[in-house]
Amino acid sequence: MSEVRPVPIGPDRVTTDETIAVHAPYDGTELARVPVCGAAEVDRAVAAARRALAEDPLPPWRRAEILDRAAGLLAERTEELARVVAAEAAKPIRTARVEARRAVSTFTFAAAAARSLAGEVVPLDASEVGEGKLAFTLRVPVGVVGAISPFNFPLNLVAHKVAPAIAAGCPVVLKPATQTPLSALALASLLLDECGLPPGHLNVVTGHGRVVGELLVDHGDVAMITFTGSPEVGWGIRARAPRKKVGLELGNNAPVVVAPDGDWRAAAEKIAVAGFSHAGQSCISTQRVYVHESVADAFLDVLVPLVEGLVVGDPLDEATDVSSLISTGDRDRVRSWIDEAVHGGARVRCGGEVRDGLLLPTVLTGATPDMKVCTLEVFGPVVAVATFRELDDALRLANDTRYGLQAAVFTADLSTALRAARELDFGGVLVNEVPTWRADQMPYGGVRDSGNTREGPAYAVREMTETRLVVVQA
Repeated sequence: MSEVRPVPIGPDRVTTDETIAVHAPYDGTELARVPVCGAAEVDRAVAAARRALAEDPLPPWRRAEILDRAAGLLAERTEELARVVAAEAAKPIRTARVEARRAVSTFTFAAAAARSLAGEVVPLDASEVGEGKLAFTLRVPVGVVGAISPFNFPLNLVAHKVAPAIAAGCPVVLKPATQTPLSALALASLLLDECGLPPGHLNVVTGHGRVVGELLVDHGDVAMITFTGSPEVGWGIRARAPRKKVGLELGNNAPVVVAPDGDWRAAAEKIAVAGFSHAGQSCISTQRVYVHESVADAFLDVLVPLVEGLVVGDPLDEATDVSSLISTGDRDRVRSWIDEAVHGGARVRCGGEVRDGLLLPTVLTGATPDMKVCTLEVFGPVVAVATFRELDDALRLANDTRYGLQAAVFTADLSTALRAARELDFGGVLVNEVPTWRADQMPYGGVRDSGNTREGPAYAVREMTETRLVVVQA
């Protein structure tokens, strides 16, 4: 049996009688074991967080100092953390390094948010009744934050929950994904043991999502839940906790429109990466591509060879572009969706099969909007390409989805770009860039089934604080 990694709860490092193994998705190697937490551990973690807020609140300068120190240490340990991510999530090592560097950026911008968090002056004397009074607002911590993070970015999406919470002054109880808790535990150790974050301000509870996650959602002393994952689970949390703040960052089936005047070659080169990075396991992985019929053949002549040339293999191999999905069950699900599309008339231009246990990057043409590879979130290495004649049709097809996270258009025409920005009903619209692109400081989030919040430290900090009005009689 491999080493059991204890979880930080208050000042203690906690283990339980029952543990769960963390396996490398690529080859099944057992990497470590983590505690299976339950009601006792969740109660203990929430109580520790409440005590931290009541007895040891952090002033903004200390929050910023801790966050800056974390950014510096993360920058020094990019390689070490990238290898943890690559092992537990099967993320190719070059891509894992990008994630580790992004976590540095997330903490850097969170430190800036801690230093600049402020209320505003309210002009009460703008009305007769307010004459002689001074009013201003404060931003105060919302309370204990329950953070539930996914497997696909096990370091940086944890950072996007923990770093803003620290900046806001909110203690956190973190439930990392069952498949990938090791990156979160490494980050927690760094913050608590080396950056000066006091005990109780970050607590980690590992275990089964349906148990630990629901305990956090239902806990009366948790003021806010921040969740990244599937729409079904996310909106279930929202319904289950109507009196809490609930921030949801959910799924997508990101569309790209390539107009006839757009740089279709650049689009193809970007999509060959954006559709298949981390085997397509990203909320904004490029999935649906609508190309004008006049350039579709040329576009595919560039895209397909690029995708065929992607190296599929061991995530720790420097040459690897695409590795395994998080589980064999997910691999088989995605393969069945490809087969369903083919039976419905779609054509596999490359990939579509499993080789050495790994699903090859797949490009489909002729897929229709009713097929699962178009209507649902694949979360796998699949891109479906369709053609259009009129821009109206392309925008309508892009909008024909329950999701609304990010979309993109490639065009040289400013009026087309502005029209797409107005008409594409998504949280973000990118012009001459793929929807898979993200900078960690931008307001990131979606509409409809894609969520109800905006991430990015400055925006998340606002979500994690409340406005308190102060009125002073002069």
